[in-house]
Amino acid sequence: MGLAAPRAAPQLGNVNDNREDSGIRPVLAGEHYAHFGVWDIPMPPLALPDLLRHSVERFPGAPLIDFLGRTYTYRAIWDEARAFAAGLQQRGFGKGDRIGLFLPNVPLYVSAYFGALLAGATLVNFSPLYSPEELEAQVADSGTRLLVTVDSSALLPTALEVLDHSPLETLVVGRLAAMLPFPKNWALRVLGGRQLAAVPTRPDVPAWESLLVHREPQPVGIDPERDLALLQYTGGTTGTPKGAMLTHQNLTANARQVQAIDPDQGRRDVVLGVLPLFHVFANTCVLNRTVANGGCIAMLPRFEAGQVLATIGRMRPTSLFAVPTMYQALLDHPRLKKTDFTSMRETISGGAPLPLPLKRRFERETGVKVIEGYGLTEASGVVSTNPLHGENREGTIGQPLPQTVVRLLDKEDPHEDPPPGEAGELAVWGPQVMQGYWNRPEAAATAFVERDGRQWLRTGDVARFDADGFIRIVDRVKDMINVGGFKVFPSMLEKLLVEHPAVKEALVIGVPDPYRGESPRAYVTLEEGAEPVSGDELAEWLEPHIGKHERVDTVVIRKAMPKTPIGKLDRKALRAEVLEQS
Repeated sequence: MGLAAPRAAPQLGNVNDNREDSGIRPVLAGEHYAHFGVWDIPMPPLALPDLLRHSVERFPGAPLIDFLGRTYTYRAIWDEARAFAAGLQQRGFGKGDRIGLFLPNVPLYVSAYFGALLAGATLVNFSPLYSPEELEAQVADSGTRLLVTVDSSALLPTALEVLDHSPLETLVVGRLAAMLPFPKNWALRVLGGRQLAAVPTRPDVPAWESLLVHREPQPVGIDPERDLALLQYTGGTTGTPKGAMLTHQNLTANARQVQAIDPDQGRRDVVLGVLPLFHVFANTCVLNRTVANGGCIAMLPRFEAGQVLATIGRMRPTSLFAVPTMYQALLDHPRLKKTDFTSMRETISGGAPLPLPLKRRFERETGVKVIEGYGLTEASGVVSTNPLHGENREGTIGQPLPQTVVRLLDKEDPHEDPPPGEAGELAVWGPQVMQGYWNRPEAAATAFVERDGRQWLRTGDVARFDADGFIRIVDRVKDMINVGGFKVFPSMLEKLLVEHPAVKEALVIGVPDPYRGESPRAYVTLEEGAEPVSGDELAEWLEPHIGKHERVDTVVIRKAMPKTPIGKLDRKALRAEVLEQS
């Protein structure tokens, strides 16, 4: 089935749209606050299954997913989700039970996601890159009873090991070949070889199809503002993963906030779905936002630059949500110059700071505007973004979303405001902010601070406000380096380093120094084909641009940087590696 014609987007809450033609969203801003001042949107309580239900009622035959050439309509996904909900209920799973998703980007993810929620369960997302130890720890912490995965050799053995060594009761296995179009499904069955794992025959490892009961699931009362929809694990400001408790309203509000600022509602909406759905950024922006808008997800199981570029040519997507390392990988691929990007209205970068040289180069070589936004797991994914139309202010994370208020706190004492003119810790209040951390009341207590009668979520990021409400992130509170009593922001050094034509990536960390306490040390990777440069030469090049206390003790050239499961540069892993070697 081809893509549906452009259609009016479902309105989930009346939009009082007083946006100016410029596309710059009006904001009230002061020294310590920034929030929307001229237009806003109501956010009536809404459960996640109703987000899908509303679009099914309007566009039942429209494509919700294109998976490598096979189309899944809104009605087909809705029917499978309801069958999964009925199957869960038949097996005794229901309100409040934790159902885990250990999946790559596949159509089954969407059916399982909405089906579990229809049954009243709480979802738990698990990264497909987890080791057995990591998966087992989070399964135990969350109390996950049932886990959904696929017969991938990269996933199934890990899931089976966790099934045998944790409180997990049931492992549901879907078959990758069953989701693919012909002849890809035939090729995977016949030639899959090492890609597929044998599924054992045992009662606690049922096939996905056996969980589908094709009858109406029993109605479950959902209080969107109280009932948890998702436990999303995050490292937060410490190294111990914690489950952010996100309600139905947290997630549907954030999807509607993102949807509301899009001036292109009602036009053709095809999002390239390569950002992993287990991550909160993709959960809100790729999945829930697209469902709310009645759009289509051109879904890819993982990021591979060549496949992404081929899909852009085949599907003509209108938007792409990505992290900075994905933009770099696309630029590095030889097919980029042969790819037509004219269908794209914009691409949106999040998850990590976007280096300006990378943003400018991608825009120059593709002709597509790159919009930078900001968010965190504890706020359902998105807090602010640059306007999609209008000024795209470089070096900022834009302005707050509707119904979102941000403020600055003193870096040393969050109960005080920062001194006039100084940066402060960014704090957030809005309908997308989490309820707390699962079984971690002490962690939740430090994550929030009460000011002016509101509970503010502390982000751990140091920020400044422009006069018109644009937000500039300076650094992370925990990443600041203490050099003899002076605070050094590593991100400022990193931004300078990537401006050198030979530098591709940069991370700066603090290392022990017997005299100054800590010294900044830089780690970089180099652009392929660039003029040869040494670490000493890079340190010398950097020196005139920084203060004496900011000088790095050395610049280390590496072949590769550690990265997180979604491709962000992983400062925590680098720091652990360096300390282990010292």
